[in-house]
Amino acid sequence: MAEPKTGELMEKIVSLCKRRGFIFQSSEIYGGLNGFWDYGPLGAELKRNIKECWWRSMTQLRDDVVGLDASIIMHPKIWEASGHTSTFSDLMVDCLLTKKRFRADQVEPQSGTAYFYTGASDVAGGKESKDAFSVLIATGKHAEYARKVAKQFYQQRGLENSALLGERTEEVKDSTRYNPENGSLLTEPRPFNLMLKTYVGPVESEDNKSYLRPETAQAIFVQFKNVLDVSRQRVPFGVCQIGKAFRNEINPRNFTFRSREFEQMELEFFIRPDEVIQKLCGSVALLSDPQPSTLNPQPNWGWELWHKYWVEQRIKWYESIGLGRDTLVEYWQKRDELAHYARATVDILFKFPFGTQELEGIAARGNFDLMQHQKFSGKSMEYFDEEAKAKYVPHVIEPSAGVDRLALALICNAYCEDQAPDEKGKMESRVVMKLHPRIAPIKVAVFPLLKNKPALVEKAKAVRDLLRPHMSVFYDEAGAIGRRYRRQDEAGTPFGLTIDFDTLGEKGPELHDTVTLRDRDTMKQDRVKIGDLVSMLLERIR
Repeated sequence: MAEPKTGELMEKIVSLCKRRGFIFQSSEIYGGLNGFWDYGPLGAELKRNIKECWWRSMTQLRDDVVGLDASIIMHPKIWEASGHTSTFSDLMVDCLLTKKRFRADQVEPQSGTAYFYTGASDVAGGKESKDAFSVLIATGKHAEYARKVAKQFYQQRGLENSALLGERTEEVKDSTRYNPENGSLLTEPRPFNLMLKTYVGPVESEDNKSYLRPETAQAIFVQFKNVLDVSRQRVPFGVCQIGKAFRNEINPRNFTFRSREFEQMELEFFIRPDEVIQKLCGSVALLSDPQPSTLNPQPNWGWELWHKYWVEQRIKWYESIGLGRDTLVEYWQKRDELAHYARATVDILFKFPFGTQELEGIAARGNFDLMQHQKFSGKSMEYFDEEAKAKYVPHVIEPSAGVDRLALALICNAYCEDQAPDEKGKMESRVVMKLHPRIAPIKVAVFPLLKNKPALVEKAKAVRDLLRPHMSVFYDEAGAIGRRYRRQDEAGTPFGLTIDFDTLGEKGPELHDTVTLRDRDTMKQDRVKIGDLVSMLLERIR
């Protein structure tokens, strides 16, 4: 069937998220709070599965990465050292008419005819305004529209029946000075710090000021020496963390993609500086050198190869949870796009319905962060490398991903509409969430064919109880079996088990204690022995 248009598709996804309990607007009964979201029963399970899968891949399946769980509020000096208090800001602009706020770099360039006014007067009211104002309208659009917007502007300044003064026009090309929604002039850009401020202790004073962390990474740098001392690790090694972060975004948008409260999954992987590698190995392996198709860490790797290695590792992980390479874009930032401390940064982008946007950044950060904390704290961040017989401040490769963005990407990627037969064999439209079994909120649904047959219900509940210790199971006995299948299709449940009269052996011993196993994506149904269910399903969902 035809693919939905982009805007229509996103509306359908948002609707399904609420209808099936993936995502709700925060504080909805009070009108909501922009930039904040709550995860319902299915969304909470989806996020938990994402985080567990990431944590397992980072720590349990590797010898060279350990975990950390740091506090959200930390010493404010940390944010001075990292540069957040002085540089962590976006330029913002306000619409002079509606007061709506935009990030300056996200205002779409526009062309057309700009109408300029030096002020307005209200003779009847005896008032005058000398505030200059301008409106941009599309070339060829009637001038009365610009005058109407201008009069609304001056009405807000107390001129009910304004006569516009000093009108002149000018052709404008690719300007970002006007509100794309109504043509009104915007304010001059001004910086807006994105950190959310709070106070520690009973008195709200500058001495007690602190911040909700805008990222999880800094805690890892601050605890670098403690983790090193207790974990028995040696460079190269990594420290990872999953946790909440907060940014007072000027204009949250695109559903959960840009929010004010979100979760991050970050790894700081500490490596030897290239000059230490040179001393130890005689040469440093470079990205330009011939490399095997699969990168395996080597003692002579410099930062370039470690960076490339983690880019590949992250893409492989995305593939393992259902995001194929065809849905991702590997974008290498240009030199003029890099942060001042970064040697290289790769953004892993996903093709969302609203555009191709960042899921994760993998940055080669040098030793900037550890050096800053060494400077501001007065505590050494140096590491003595016994093998190299050298003391140095390690460099770092940082893969940083957003849990909420990834959850949204997985939901968007999974959403599918196709045709399926109803109970009478007639084809009807079906919405199905083709989530990878590894991260699906519910792994298997169990259905008795009929809820008014006690033997079927009893057997179905026994199957549910058999599976529950091993995976998330949903039991449903309400409604026609086809409707129950559809509900689970929308929830992304990969497998459905139906307990019918064959299960009870009423049609012969050969099918006794077997169930119908239905595959969500293909809708194919097979008979499976109850005794084989645990091993068979575990193999498919891991």
